[in-house]
Amino acid sequence: MNVYAIIETGGKQYRVQPGDTLDIELLELAEGQDEVEFDRVLLVGDGENLHVGAPLVNGAKVTAKSKGELRGPKLIICKYKRRKGYHLKKGHRQDFLRVQIDQIVLA
Repeated sequence: MNVYAIIETGGKQYRVQPGDTLDIELLELAEGQDEVEFDRVLLVGDGENLHVGAPLVNGAKVTAKSKGELRGPKLIICKYKRRKGYHLKKGHRQDFLRVQIDQIVLA
């Protein structure tokens, strides 16, 4: 049975199924905590049935295991205004949390 869900975290939506590994925006976890629970589930599909939330599916949750923190690639931001002597160069690296999806629960 191919169960999947669409979850929302960090202002983004992800399609997940058990066993998937994905990088999400960094979440604050308690010391020693490695379980992450997503309760903002927008859709759950289990092969033949489709449960669509309005906007969330009641009682649905997705549990995942944290695999550690990482940083994304360095992005260079350049700003320039001609004839004004203004230029700006900054770098930015986004922090991510790598999680592996364990199970999708539909109550």
